[in-house]
Amino acid sequence: MRTVFNLLGMDLRRLFKSRSFYIILAVTAVLLITVTAMAYAVADPEMMDAMGAQGAEITESDRRMSAYIHSMSQLDLMHETLGSGFLLVMTGIGTTLFVSGDFSSGFIKNICAAKPRRRDYVLSKIALAGVYSGIVAILSVLLMLLSPVLIHMYPAPDSVSEILQYMLWMWPPHWAFALMALALVLLTRSTTLGIILSLVAGSGLTAALVGTLGRLLRWPPLEQYLLAAVVKGVYTPERGIAPIGMILACSIAWAAVYGAGSLLLMEKRDI
Repeated sequence: MRTVFNLLGMDLRRLFKSRSFYIILAVTAVLLITVTAMAYAVADPEMMDAMGAQGAEITESDRRMSAYIHSMSQLDLMHETLGSGFLLVMTGIGTTLFVSGDFSSGFIKNICAAKPRRRDYVLSKIALAGVYSGIVAILSVLLMLLSPVLIHMYPAPDSVSEILQYMLWMWPPHWAFALMALALVLLTRSTTLGIILSLVAGSGLTAALVGTLGRLLRWPPLEQYLLAAVVKGVYTPERGIAPIGMILACSIAWAAVYGAGSLLLMEKRDI
């Protein structure tokens, strides 16, 4: 176990010196601020009137959307952005880029030559995926609290305990999703498939396809157990924050599948 912590410490030092890590954080921040600014533009009645005066076609549905955004609370606005799968995509891509660097740079050969227990390497990467996903989730939540204030948009405040619960419960499914990216890198030794599947699965396309197929074949609603659906269900304006049981159960199950797959792939494949 000491070897795992040593490898994790080394990975964390490499992570905080990694250019791809800061690129992922920067892209995440820019997109979140952009989405917030767009929401502010739509929610501002004066902006809607100005757009109409300049010839833009403003329909009744546009007015209803504007009123809905204007009435959002902090958690409503936050989850409308973060719960769409956006953070899953960024977490998956970031994990893919970092882990694949071990193979493209030859770092993995040095590690396994110095300490040939491949299991320790995988366990350290599983822990690193938890740290990586936690950093992305926490900073994104904090940014979604700050960015509306910067553009003078003031959604109705939610309690600190609810925001902390949301932050905490968003972490497990994103950690499990990062382990999917880890398993794909260990399988393919390439960034391409990991990035593509992070985009497809994180955006909810996989869940939509499974749901459509299930309805055609009269299956139970299996799509609700996929990570994109779990993240989407963490919070709803009508019911608030969801019970933790379903979130933890699905996150642990997928983490176990991807973690076991990563261990097996690392043992069976040459480095």
